[in-house]
Amino acid sequence: MADEEAGGVERMEVSTELPQTPQRLASWWDQQVDFYPVFLHHLAQFVPEIYFAEMDPDLEKQEESVQISVFTPLEWYLFGEDPDICLEKLKHSGAFQLCGKVFKSGETTYSCRDCAIDPTCVLCMDCFQNSVHKNHRYKMHTSTGGGFCDCGDVEAWKTGPFCVNHEPGRAAPTEENSHCSLNEEVIAQAKKIFPSVIKYIVEMTIWEEEKELPSELQIREKNERYYCVLFNDEHHSYDHVIYSLQRALDYEPAEAQLHTTAIDKEGRRAVKTGAYAACQEAKEDIKSHSENVSQHPLHVEVLHSEVMAHQKFALRLGSWMNKIMSYSSDFRQIFCQACLREEPGSENPCLISRLMLWDAKLYKGARKILHELIFSSFFMEMEYKKLFSMEFVKYYKQLQKEYISDDHDRSISVTALSVQMFTVPTLARHLIEEQNVISVITETLLEVLPEYLDRNNKFNFQGHSQDKLRRVYAVIYDLKYILISKPTVWTERLRMQFLEGFRSFLKILTCMQGMEEIRRQVGQHIEVDPDWEAAIAIQTQLKSILLMFQEWCACDEELLLVAYKECHKAVMRCSTSFLSSSKTVVQLCGHTVETKSYRVSEDLISIHLPLSRTLAGLHVRLSRLGAVSRLHEFVPFKDFQVEVLVEYPLRCLVLVAQVVAEMWRRNGLSLISQVFYYQDVQCREEMYDKDIIMLQIGASLMDPNTFLLLVLQRYELADAFNKTISTKDQDLIKQYNTLIEEMLQVLIYTVGERYVPGVGNVTKEEVTMREIIHLLCIEPMPHSAIAKNLPENENNETGLENVINKVATFKKPGVSGHGVYELKDESLKDFNMYFYHYSKTQHSKAEHMQKKRRKQENKDEALPPPPPPEFCSAFSKVVNLLNCDIMMYILRTIFERAIDTNSNLWTEGMLQMAFHILALGLLEEKQQLQKAPEEEVTFDFYHKASRLGSSATNAQNIQMLLEKLKGIPQLEGQKDMITWILQMFDTVKRLREKSCLIVAATSGSESLKCDEIIHDKEKAERKRKAEAARLHRQKIMAQMSALQKNFIETHKLMYDNTSEMPGKEDSIMEEESTPTVSDYSRIALGPKRGPSVTEKEVLTCILCQEEQEVKIENNAMVLSACVQKSTALTQHRGKPIGETLDPLFMDPDLAYGTYTGSCGHVMHAVCWQKYFEAVQLSSQQRIHVDLFDLENGEYLCPLCKSLCNTVIPIIPLQPQKIDSDNAEALAQLLTMAQWIQTVLARISGYNMKHAKGEKPTIPVLFNQGMGDSTFEFHSILSFGVQSSIKYSNSIKEMVIHFATTIYRIGLKVPPDETDPRIPMMTWSTCAFTMQAIENLMGDEGKPLFGALQNRQHNGLKALMQFAIAQRITCPQVLIQKHLIRLLSVICISILGMSGL
Repeated sequence: MADEEAGGVERMEVSTELPQTPQRLASWWDQQVDFYPVFLHHLAQFVPEIYFAEMDPDLEKQEESVQISVFTPLEWYLFGEDPDICLEKLKHSGAFQLCGKVFKSGETTYSCRDCAIDPTCVLCMDCFQNSVHKNHRYKMHTSTGGGFCDCGDVEAWKTGPFCVNHEPGRAAPTEENSHCSLNEEVIAQAKKIFPSVIKYIVEMTIWEEEKELPSELQIREKNERYYCVLFNDEHHSYDHVIYSLQRALDYEPAEAQLHTTAIDKEGRRAVKTGAYAACQEAKEDIKSHSENVSQHPLHVEVLHSEVMAHQKFALRLGSWMNKIMSYSSDFRQIFCQACLREEPGSENPCLISRLMLWDAKLYKGARKILHELIFSSFFMEMEYKKLFSMEFVKYYKQLQKEYISDDHDRSISVTALSVQMFTVPTLARHLIEEQNVISVITETLLEVLPEYLDRNNKFNFQGHSQDKLRRVYAVIYDLKYILISKPTVWTERLRMQFLEGFRSFLKILTCMQGMEEIRRQVGQHIEVDPDWEAAIAIQTQLKSILLMFQEWCACDEELLLVAYKECHKAVMRCSTSFLSSSKTVVQLCGHTVETKSYRVSEDLISIHLPLSRTLAGLHVRLSRLGAVSRLHEFVPFKDFQVEVLVEYPLRCLVLVAQVVAEMWRRNGLSLISQVFYYQDVQCREEMYDKDIIMLQIGASLMDPNTFLLLVLQRYELADAFNKTISTKDQDLIKQYNTLIEEMLQVLIYTVGERYVPGVGNVTKEEVTMREIIHLLCIEPMPHSAIAKNLPENENNETGLENVINKVATFKKPGVSGHGVYELKDESLKDFNMYFYHYSKTQHSKAEHMQKKRRKQENKDEALPPPPPPEFCSAFSKVVNLLNCDIMMYILRTIFERAIDTNSNLWTEGMLQMAFHILALGLLEEKQQLQKAPEEEVTFDFYHKASRLGSSATNAQNIQMLLEKLKGIPQLEGQKDMITWILQMFDTVKRLREKSCLIVAATSGSESLKCDEIIHDKEKAERKRKAEAARLHRQKIMAQMSALQKNFIETHKLMYDNTSEMPGKEDSIMEEESTPTVSDYSRIALGPKRGPSVTEKEVLTCILCQEEQEVKIENNAMVLSACVQKSTALTQHRGKPIGETLDPLFMDPDLAYGTYTGSCGHVMHAVCWQKYFEAVQLSSQQRIHVDLFDLENGEYLCPLCKSLCNTVIPIIPLQPQKIDSDNAEALAQLLTMAQWIQTVLARISGYNMKHAKGEKPTIPVLFNQGMGDSTFEFHSILSFGVQSSIKYSNSIKEMVIHFATTIYRIGLKVPPDETDPRIPMMTWSTCAFTMQAIENLMGDEGKPLFGALQNRQHNGLKALMQFAIAQRITCPQVLIQKHLIRLLSVICISILGMSGL
């Protein structure tokens, strides 16, 4: 084999020294009639010689040879003179208007947020630095490879399309443009050369024969030299390929790694050379070994050496063409013409189409070269770019199907070129009009997704490959690209083709409407969480496309009406089951509704309703255009069936309510995750928001009483309001209360949320301002946090920068941290407590912050809704929900239940929502009365609310009920809101009594003055009550002081020392909070130690929501906690600690400590264990990497999601009491010094006993200083020791678990329950945690126990009790040993300090 290689090299050297010079060879070519066969003959002669040694090529020698033998003659033939001189002239002839730089993977790109037509328009670094855009708002990106610079493309930029280098008119003075230097002869030569070159490139690139070349290239005797060629794929890792090469070919690791790196970079590599049989054997060996580590064998082929040589040279020839075309537009045009020309009489497509269709079969290196050819030719010439796009769309379906079946990245697929064509506005319009590209893309989607359809023709992604589905997203991206720029002018053909594409898109939405239905799990918990990510991911991908389709439709009124009609038809086709099912009748307050017998809690339901939501979006845009009045021309009212349209979105909202009410707990985390995304900023615009809009559409077109009855029925609350439900089941009561709260919240959103252009008279800017206001009402936020919580449009913009300065001021960062935006005071008036984009947590935090602010400003704590904007005319009847009979009945029922002491079907949150609805009704009526005369206002909320609920003698209207609620002590926090509502009733009453607007306005001002007087009276009343409370506290404290003095007089002997202190008996308590004299209850240690006070402690588990009293005999309750090593108090960081560390005494250097923190959330130990097992199971079933280490016991707190790795058992404080009389007697006979000496003697005896193993004699130290006192030292040590406590097995188990975790993490050793250092580590973490908290409090100037947060206090308390209880799980001898060591050190230290 080595001789063959040497001979090959020798032949190559001989053959390159031909007598022909490049000029003579070019001249000879020029004399031939047909250049192509002559060119092929020349290549057949030289290429196999140049590219002979593929196993270990000399790249420099190859490049030099191919330049001399092929490229230089070609250039002489092209230009007819020295090519170096010609190319230099062309280079300086003028600046090209298009940059066209192709990005490599990882290269930095820039997009101008102010000027780019869409986010896909980018600049390379050089063009950006030399353009006006560097002074604008811009984004930096990292290219995945395959894109190119858009500098010079006037359709990509609103302003500044050219950088300085590519600006027109920058040509050299002697040459006006790049065309002047190309004469007719050069163009004629190019027309001869380029078709031959591109034909050769295409033929060799797509050549399938492994052993034979095309007949035109077989001019020499065939050798028997073959290569075993290994190709790159995405199934096998580096290690897999290295392993296969080592096993199959006996490669050394370094050699195998070298080949693998080359394969990954270039896409293929020859790994063995020799005869065909040897290479074939190597191929089978590689494939069989690769199958051992992967389901897919490696792709290996055996190629003849000449086939390999010509394929390699074809790519090098493509690079040469790239270079030549970069010099002239004429060259590019000639090349494009050659690529697009179809061979006469042949069924094959044009050359460029053949290349595209073969793309998925090519290896990585070949793809890159050919894509660069397309970039440097077609994409640099607009006319040919259009022709190429038409070819691309012609074969679009086939290309996408092959890409989906392929395993290579999209960045090296020809389908990735779509973004370069579809985002050009004029080109996109042309492709829609001429080739109906929207239909082509949507039909492609329908053709690649059938495998995901179930028997109901709905998508179901359960159990399918997520990787393949991710490839389908590429088709969805193309739909986004084609729609990214709305047309400014609509032709009839464009309208017709767009509608056809829209109908095709509706077919996809039809398959998604109601997909992946679920049913509530009853009895047993679901065993395995179903996959939900795929359906939500598709929904997320389609979000911007749905919005774009709606915006396109809204460009033209006729188009919008036809699209609405088509979408309505599709919704009705999907609702046939609803129309044909059985009915049920609901009655309330004399109103009746007949609806389908359906219960969300029992029947199938889906959260995916893109058709219904698209219809809601189109309806809003109809309203915005004022075209709703024409809707009956396209959809007759009898066919509209609004109750059917409302049904499915309403079910979704009921599902959310039931999930909040924990009715779907047994359905696992998948449903909770879906509900989260349903309301999250990523999806809510096309999910949750559209469902609210659909309810508003229903409320505007249906009778309000009928609408509310339908809502009550779907929330399964008709019975809850129709009759009094008597039940003692607390879970059921809580469930009903939660459902009522959720229903009231949705009703508030239906009548109150008007900040959608088309629903209310507002602009997009006002919508963004409102979103920002409500975010900043929670807390001041940095720019990134605000942007993260705002929805993005199709250009990935939120509109934040345009309005932020109108509503907020920027507070610059201090020494550390980041700058934040704070809300301006004048924007606070727009705060709405029931803003529909608030989560539960955000709602609570915003309410707390606003009440706190008002309290600081000495204002009342009422948070009424701000005056809402007017509804658009199409939605004006929604307000009738507020003053209909059913609404009044609902409000009255809630108020009556709150007053009834026996009723538990109400909550304070429910009352707050009812007050909010009342406020909305009164504000609506007030606004209408201020704008029109009283006789023209038909909205009569005031009269309805003032009307008695029934004809009974004790009947009351809503105002009367509010007065009663005002007097309920439990509702003290709502008193300000009730007062505000009653004042508003008076204001509306006065406005009703006036007949003209001017008088009404005057009356309004008088009523406001009246309101101020009432407000001042309320303020004075609160002040008086506060003063009375202060005096009452002072009186009680004085009484306590007198009792204490009396106690001291009674027990005077005990306080002799106290009486000697002058002035103490005359001291008077001046502060209300702390007594000046201490009693026994405050003494913790010593003979006068007081009894420990125990309180009943009842805690609620965050997982099962069940309450349990903390007792030693009960099952354990635990706090989620995190144990970690800390260097917070260290003196020498990084000091090594060995396994022999004795943690009983803290090292003075304190290399590290063991800190235990807790978030304070309580669980049953059993519930926690089940939760942790569920987390482990869920993690095993998922592909993604968890953010925590399950193997080390880490998990996220179920409530606050803080990182934890253990739990602290909650151990109740046990009552302890010492006999004070005995203690007094002992104290008189035994001095402190004697006690210390006795203890030391006892310790000394103990040590001797254990050292020698025999009973010791009493040491001399024992008798020194004892006098006649003969107390047995055992009694001295045992005095006051309590009998050991018997804890439940559950508590003991948790104590051992926590102690072992501290030991494992603190010492970084494997768990060992028998290690004697375990009790020492538990005491150490207790001490270190206290020290760390004490230092933190000290730095902040706060008292240790007075400023602890609840979670810190609860965690520290549990830690202390654990340290006490931990000794029960260890051998008594071990605990005794540790305590004796501690006592000996302490006693000797005291003796030394006191001189005893």
